[in-house]
Amino acid sequence: MTDTQDTRGGRASGEDRRISGDATGGSNPVAGPEGKAEAETAGTAAGKAESSGAAEAESSVAVRATGTPAGDHAGNPVAPTPSGVRTAADVVTAELVAQLCEGVIGTGRTSSHTPFTGKKLAELPESTPEDVAFAFHRAREAQRAWAATPVRERAAVLLRFHDLVLRRQNEVLDLIQLETGKTRLHAHEEVQAVAVAARHYGRRAPAYLRPKRHMGAFPVLTKVAENLHPRGVVGQIAPWNYPLELSVGDALPAFVSGNAVVMKPDTETALTALWARRLLIEAGLPKNVWQVVIGEGHVIGPAVVQRGDYVSFTGSTRTGRGVAQIAAERLVGASLELGGKNAMIVLPDADLDKAAAGAVRGAFSSAGQLCISIERLYVHESVANAFVERFVARTKKLRLGSALAYGADMGSLVSQKQLDNVTRHVGEAVAEGAKVLAGGRARPDVGPLFHEPTILEGVESPMAVCTEETFGPVVSVYRYADVDEAVELANATSYGLNSSVWGRNGRQAREVAARLRSGTVNVNEGYAAAYGSVQAPMGGMGDSGIGRRHGREGILKFTEPQTVAHQRVLPMAPSFGMDDAKYAKFMSFSLKALKALRFR
Repeated sequence: MTDTQDTRGGRASGEDRRISGDATGGSNPVAGPEGKAEAETAGTAAGKAESSGAAEAESSVAVRATGTPAGDHAGNPVAPTPSGVRTAADVVTAELVAQLCEGVIGTGRTSSHTPFTGKKLAELPESTPEDVAFAFHRAREAQRAWAATPVRERAAVLLRFHDLVLRRQNEVLDLIQLETGKTRLHAHEEVQAVAVAARHYGRRAPAYLRPKRHMGAFPVLTKVAENLHPRGVVGQIAPWNYPLELSVGDALPAFVSGNAVVMKPDTETALTALWARRLLIEAGLPKNVWQVVIGEGHVIGPAVVQRGDYVSFTGSTRTGRGVAQIAAERLVGASLELGGKNAMIVLPDADLDKAAAGAVRGAFSSAGQLCISIERLYVHESVANAFVERFVARTKKLRLGSALAYGADMGSLVSQKQLDNVTRHVGEAVAEGAKVLAGGRARPDVGPLFHEPTILEGVESPMAVCTEETFGPVVSVYRYADVDEAVELANATSYGLNSSVWGRNGRQAREVAARLRSGTVNVNEGYAAAYGSVQAPMGGMGDSGIGRRHGREGILKFTEPQTVAHQRVLPMAPSFGMDDAKYAKFMSFSLKALKALRFR
């Protein structure tokens, strides 16, 4: 996500809505306004309503800036709203909010809003740093008993949670849509991801966590076991863009390995995280093992980081550096999934229809507000015209919509700040010579924060959209002459989160993939294949972060390894009357013999 705006959601991103990192600077690396949450994003319901006229005016300015006035094209169509569809008032009732907020420590009051309209969604408890301290106290007391629970019993909680999520998915799909503005299908990606993670760690955690035997210093005489202990209480900062997957999805391996969690979700998407907490408690998790605190990032974020025995953060690179500094000063571990400027390469032999469809998914899912979204698209010059024609045609057909139902292809941006950044990137690029092939304008007729899916060509440095993470529905198309050039261009970024390669020759495509500097690479898919393969690690290189989620790495990071070595019969010292010289000679002979016998 972009460090200039510092408003990313991680899947990514967006904790500015964040614990820190004011874009205007400041001496504290983890202090700053919380972006979308509170005034900078949703603001008050009245403020949003008052800004609707201004949004239309800004849209007109943006249209002129991008060179795509309304009369030049009809724009993306709007998906029809099915009859009888639920509304925010039907879904978010006072009774539901009270149920979800039960157990949340907060002495103040705050509120969340829906990006579909800007109106107030719910009134929520607001936590203070003192509330955070008490949440950690309560979590520590509960963690001891939870850690003593056999791992298979802990894993069974995850499997029951898996079933509950799938059975009651419509409840959370409504909440995700209302809180993030995404379409129902894109919201369902989160249900899929959480169910897969719950199944994986519910089945595999006992094997990941069981004590392991290792060969000792002396075969037979030294018996060695490796034990894995929980860290204790994990401090988690969860973003707004994937409020189910990046809250509970990241917490599941922490829970099953015996930890408690104190989580700060983004205020604007807290209901989704609270729903997941309630469901996990219903599945058998002791309620105090998962504590949720709600509030502005610069107020309570540092308190979460400063008290955790381990820190899990998804957000911007700038804020991630501040989190890493605090963790380093305290000598506690941290995993940071940060920004990306992800590339897709279309090889000369690619199936262009499939590649165009994949580019649409990769660039415009969740309105581009995921850290693994495709923002740079490199196409071989021999097929570029044919590919672009297909890609543009598909993009212009995408239906915009805000109904709590299936049918729309792309939803809303989450905040005015996100919309402003998108219009800035597009407007500046066009002013400096880039061309809009599709989209290029806001759509206040659909909702206050809608923007059309946009394809740019002729983008080059120093245009902001060339190197900064847009975190919106904007992708730039470039042409290349040979594969070496494509690889060099794709790697020409400080980020390294996700990449995509398309080609009919699977071996050749995988060879290209192996040359890309990113934590995940998808062949003939945009991002979902790698992310959904939860037995394999997912994370970033370079400015895209440290640590991994998923697989063995995704659970072992929440544990402390302990080596227990039991020495038998002979000590690790001269014995049987040996002096130092004889002992050294004996050891030298033994080491040579162990190598000759191919001991490892």
